Amino acid sequence: MKLDILAFGAHPDDVEISCGGTLMKLIDEGSSVGIVDLTKGELGSRGSAELRKQEAAAASNLIGLSTRENLDLKDGYFTHDEASVRLVIEKIRKFKPEVVLCTAPTDRHPDHGRACKLILDACFYSGLLKIETRVDDVNQDLHRPRAVYSYIQDYYLQPDFVIDISNYWERKIEALKCFGSQFYSPKSGEPKTPISGEEFFDFLKGRAMNMGRPAGYLYAEGFKTHRTPGVKSLLDLI
Repeated sequence: MKLDILAFGAHPDDVEISCGGTLMKLIDEGSSVGIVDLTKGELGSRGSAELRKQEAAAASNLIGLSTRENLDLKDGYFTHDEASVRLVIEKIRKFKPEVVLCTAPTDRHPDHGRACKLILDACFYSGLLKIETRVDDVNQDLHRPRAVYSYIQDYYLQPDFVIDISNYWERKIEALKCFGSQFYSPKSGEPKTPISGEEFFDFLKGRAMNMGRPAGYLYAEGFKTHRTPGVKSLLDLI
């Protein structure tokens, strides 16, 4: 299965929180999109790995993903080693995305920045001839994505560009609410976390409006580049 866009998250719900609207928009425009979560989020204060798996499946269906996989790395303790890099390379070579979206280069949760470096390196190494990978006893072809962009997560980072998601805001929130164990529920008796309060959705709304305002959009999601992007015409930037 070849994908146009492959988004990586350190934990289930990372992608939905930060670029769920962008993925919905891409899918509606005809792009094929998938998500690979590095961990099951088993260290989360609320819910469980099994419950988050079910929630991720529900969110995937709502977004319209072509596929979603989990690398089952150890939440909180995955490392930037050969084994982990090879696992990410295998997914890149399997899905052959044109664009990879990854976690923020620095953020409140240590996993996010560490995942960013891991994914960036894997995208580069995936194009090297002398790094061989085999899946189901079949050698994989080389593949290097044409671009890698980081979505912006909890900490504010000045975006290099933003995507208009004004028509997708409500659907994005619906997708987030699929992760009922993680977000606000008045009946929940689980510990309070920085994202479990009712005000978290207000924060996300304010962030999206802040991202969109300079570009003239009501709501937007922001991204950081890892190399200078090129355009063929100034009119492409309007």
